Amino acid sequence: MIRAAQACRADYPRFLTIPTRWMDNDTYGHVNNVAYYSYFDTVVNEHLIHEGGLDIRAGSAIGLVVETRCLFHRPLSFPQIIDAGLRVSKLGTTSVTYDIGLFERGADAPAATGYFVHVWVERSSGRPTPVPPAIRAALAPLLVAQES
Repeated sequence: MIRAAQACRADYPRFLTIPTRWMDNDTYGHVNNVAYYSYFDTVVNEHLIHEGGLDIRAGSAIGLVVETRCLFHRPLSFPQIIDAGLRVSKLGTTSVTYDIGLFERGADAPAATGYFVHVWVERSSGRPTPVPPAIRAALAPLLVAQES
């Protein structure tokens, strides 16, 4: 995972623009913490569907989220536009760890950073299965060297 104090826009090879929504704001006038996880899920799955051909309704393998984390650095608020950065920090046999950075449009430092772990399973049995080849091929360009 990217160290929060060191993360910047250049650390992420892929971006998805996500507009905040009025309903994302909480009573304090900023995006509620649960919405950040929705943005994480959106940037990951958009990439898997569009670049990896993930069939979310009928594919034989699916990715289950088994772990997430989010560090909040600065609040976001509707009507801001978010640039969601994506990279892969681990591409295992049956699991993938994605690092995500949420940036205000044009900002170099993230408003939030976090990670998201998928374990790939057979849809029919729920048993772990290797990351599908097309998904692996879509994720390989996003794989970055581990930080020490």
